[in-house]
Amino acid sequence: MAKANLITPYGGKLVDLVVKGSERDELIARAGKLPSIKITMRNLCDLELIATGGFSPLSTFMGKADYERVLREMRLADGTLFPLPITLTADPKELPTVGEELALRNANFDLIAVMRLDEVYHWDANTEAALAYGSTDTKHPMVSEMGRWGRVCISGPMKVVNLPKYYDFVNLRHTPAQVREMLETMGHDNVVAFQTRNPLHRIHEELTKRAAAQVNGSLIVHPVVGMTKPGDVDHYTRVRTYKALVDNHYDQKSTMLSLLPLAMRMAGPKEAILHAIIRRNHGANHFIVGRDHAGPGNDSTGKPFYGPYDAQELMTKYEAELGVKMVPFEMLVYLPDEDRYVEEKDVPKGAKVANISGTQVRDDYLAKGRLLPEWFTRPETAEILREMYPPRHKQGFGIWFTGLSGSGKSATTQVLTTLLLERGRETAILDGDVVRTHLSKGLGFSKEDRDTNIIRIGFVAGEIAHAGGIVICAAISPYRATREEARKMVGENFIEVYMDTPVEVCEQRDVKGLYAKARQAMIDGKPMGFTGVDDPYEPPVKPEITLKGYESTPEDNARIIVKYLEEQGFLLPVK
Repeated sequence: MAKANLITPYGGKLVDLVVKGSERDELIARAGKLPSIKITMRNLCDLELIATGGFSPLSTFMGKADYERVLREMRLADGTLFPLPITLTADPKELPTVGEELALRNANFDLIAVMRLDEVYHWDANTEAALAYGSTDTKHPMVSEMGRWGRVCISGPMKVVNLPKYYDFVNLRHTPAQVREMLETMGHDNVVAFQTRNPLHRIHEELTKRAAAQVNGSLIVHPVVGMTKPGDVDHYTRVRTYKALVDNHYDQKSTMLSLLPLAMRMAGPKEAILHAIIRRNHGANHFIVGRDHAGPGNDSTGKPFYGPYDAQELMTKYEAELGVKMVPFEMLVYLPDEDRYVEEKDVPKGAKVANISGTQVRDDYLAKGRLLPEWFTRPETAEILREMYPPRHKQGFGIWFTGLSGSGKSATTQVLTTLLLERGRETAILDGDVVRTHLSKGLGFSKEDRDTNIIRIGFVAGEIAHAGGIVICAAISPYRATREEARKMVGENFIEVYMDTPVEVCEQRDVKGLYAKARQAMIDGKPMGFTGVDDPYEPPVKPEITLKGYESTPEDNARIIVKYLEEQGFLLPVK
């Protein structure tokens, strides 16, 4: 079969910043003497896609002109359509003088790239959140994350010495150039790409096969394995299911599976445009866009951040300029009497239909250790998911108490721990005061230090919960955005418990006299930054549990939590 004539990369050519040979050796030697900054996992994913051409025509993190026009018009400074900012933030105290070089290193301090610092500019998290993501609500995972970014953005030409090193699924990790080469050998000019961050079920299999037939071309199953929505199924499990499906149920001559190291923004319609650009750079000229594409879920009021078809509408508006034609994900339903899937609009009158929602998958099947039915998912996928997701009563979880000092967090924790031990469940406790004497020793009470303390607690809590343990965290944790970051670290088994106790009651209980001391400091003109007196407490908007710390005893409140745990399946009812 003749080689395919694939669509050209976005902007005309693939960016390639990876240096080799003597130039690489010389750069490594020079980098040892340069100032360095550590970059985050998101930065690392972005850098890899810049370096290999996934974000072409971007060849560096955005400078100020690109950044500001992208925010306001979804275009680079030269007018090229580009929907979202791709930036690198830093602490200005760590930076050399503009015009000098600095080394970019990963969390292990391994050298990744050398940048010539051409620009340093200020940015504002609320402005970016409002313009790029349409919301400043910290329930949006990007909004809560941005609060921890550096104070300035930096930009300049980069030379990449080492791409991130992976040890998992190495044969499925390909650069855009490698993907294009493999697609060319398949011989189809038309290529349709499927973006996913979830396990694939029969409905997705049916859709992708129909899409490939519709365009008479090749199919690339292109799952994200960088950063996805907090609480998503881990990529190790997902890729095992993708591999089993593609190996056993797709046409090997026209289907390929390749992993994408993208850090998602969960930006809904704008993210769909970014995904289309990435897929064009990988050789696809068609892209499947589903309902609520890249949606982050609901905001603090319970309403979706984006409409279910906003992404499809925006793709339709720009598909000619992108050069990528949208294939809409039509809703399919299963007809059990006919053993086939049809589009919802084509269901025969009176026909019996079957479907299982994502919530039902989690709560009615995985949480109870039940295999998903074969009409819904392939047996290979069902077995992998059951293997990796024990019944909910065997899963780890984190209970996060938040409230003012003296609201009853520690007292309720003490009773709850005893009740859990009675059920045979050992529990780790991360009490705010105890953590500050060990894990966070040396931190003060500035907003930055308080956030650092809560992030540390969230990290440890996440490690315990992911390992199958139970962890109870009792910390004032006054700021919503930081609590949302802790929620992301623990994952979907995060239970926020708000101790709703008035500050007047908390003051009456204050045997240490901290409130009185804080109020006297205010009178003296030397505010201490004490939560509830001269520093704000931001109450949760929709916690899993709200308790009254002044009308109920700690035992009453602890038993309310136990009842919730039983109702959610985390504890088996006592017989």
